Amino acid sequence: MSAIVKSTSADDWDVSRVRQDFPILDQQVHGHPLAYLDNAATTQKPRTVIEAMDQYYRRDNANVHRGVHALAERATADFEAARESVRRFINARSIREVVFVRGTTEAINLVASSFGQGLHEGDEVILTAMEHHANIVPWQLLRERTGIVLRVLPITPAGELDRDALPALFTTRTRLLAMTHVSNALGTINPVKEVVAVAHEHGVPVLLDGAQALPHMRVDVQALDCDFYAFSGHKLFGPTGVGVLYGRERLLEAMPVYQGGGEMIRTVSFERTTFAGLPHRFEAGTPDIAGAIGLGRAIEYLEGLDWAAAQAYEHRLLEYATDRLKAIPGLRIIGEAADKVALVSFVMDDVHPHDMGTILDHRGLAVRAGHHCAMPVMTFYQVPATSRASMAFYNTVGEIDRLDAALRHARELLA
Repeated sequence: MSAIVKSTSADDWDVSRVRQDFPILDQQVHGHPLAYLDNAATTQKPRTVIEAMDQYYRRDNANVHRGVHALAERATADFEAARESVRRFINARSIREVVFVRGTTEAINLVASSFGQGLHEGDEVILTAMEHHANIVPWQLLRERTGIVLRVLPITPAGELDRDALPALFTTRTRLLAMTHVSNALGTINPVKEVVAVAHEHGVPVLLDGAQALPHMRVDVQALDCDFYAFSGHKLFGPTGVGVLYGRERLLEAMPVYQGGGEMIRTVSFERTTFAGLPHRFEAGTPDIAGAIGLGRAIEYLEGLDWAAAQAYEHRLLEYATDRLKAIPGLRIIGEAADKVALVSFVMDDVHPHDMGTILDHRGLAVRAGHHCAMPVMTFYQVPATSRASMAFYNTVGEIDRLDAALRHARELLA
C-alpha cells in the first residue's frame, strides 16, 4: 500500500517514503547506490505488484474463463477485475472497449492488421515525424500488402509538432491518424486533444500511442475523444508482457478478428466458426493472466497517489535536470518543447552515447543510450544516437546531481 498523503505541491511529495515501495531501488551497482534514470524504457514495480503476481502463482494458478473449479474461478475473477481497473483508470465506457494484448506494439499491430483490412490502395494514414518504430513499421507492412500511402506530419527544431502543417495532410482518402501522445525520444507532450478534434472534423479516426503518457499523467479517453489508445503495463509500473488496446466499441465491433484460436470463439466446426463478443474476440489463446493481475494492482497503486503532487514533483526534476545539464560545456539537449514529461535526451561533443552510458553505469547511473527506436527523430537532428535520462516520481534531486557530476567526469575523460 502506498503511504502518500494527499497534497497539492511538489514540496509535499515524500520521495523517501515512495522509494520504500520499490524494492529494486535499494541496491548498489558497481559499488554505488543505484540511480535508475531509464524509466522511459521500463519503470520499476512497487512491492504490491510483485506480491500480487506471486500470490497468483502460489495460490490461484489456473486458466481463466474455462474452468468451474475454485482456482479457475478465483483466477478469472482477478483477471476480469484487472480489466475493470483499466476501464476505470482510462475512463473507457465499457469493459468491452478494453482488450488485453502483450503491449503497445501488439496493440498497434492489431489495429494495423484488423482495421487495416478495410483500407485499399491509395488510402492514406497520417503519422508524425516523432513516432516510435512501433507506430511506423506496422503501417509500412500494411503499405506493402495493400498499397496505402503514409503521410507524415513534420516536427520543429524544438521537438514539437508542426501543427500548421496538419490541415493540409488530410484528403478525401485519409482513413486514420496514428500518433504518439508523448515522444519517447524527446519527452514532448503532444496536443492530442486538439489533433483529435481536427481529425474528427475530417471524419478521420485517431489512434494514440500512450506508452509514455500514462506513467506521467491521468488519461481520460472519453475527454480526449480518441478512437484507439494503446499502452504497455511495464511502462506503467506494472509487469512486462501485458498491455491494453482501448478501442471505441463501434469500431472494434466492425473490425475482423486479429488472431484465431481458443478463447476468442463461440462455436467451431469444420464448416464454420462463430466468434466471441468483445473484448474476447481479440484475445486468442491463454492470456498473460499474472501480468494482467499485476497491471491491475499497479493501477490500484497509482490511484492511491496524489497525481497533482507527483506531476509537480516530476516537473521540478525536469527543470532541475535541464538547468544542470545545460550548464555542462559541450552538452546539447535534443528536444526542448515547451511541454515535456521528465525526460532529457542529450549529446556531448566528442563522446559517443554508448561510451557515455558505460561510464555512467560504472557510477551506478542507469540511462539509455541509442536511437530509442525512433531513428527518424535521430535523422532529423542529424545525430546517430542520444543519451536519455528519464525520470519518475521515485527519482531524487540527489540522483540528478550525481548525473551532472558523472557527465562532467565523462567529458574530462573522453572529450
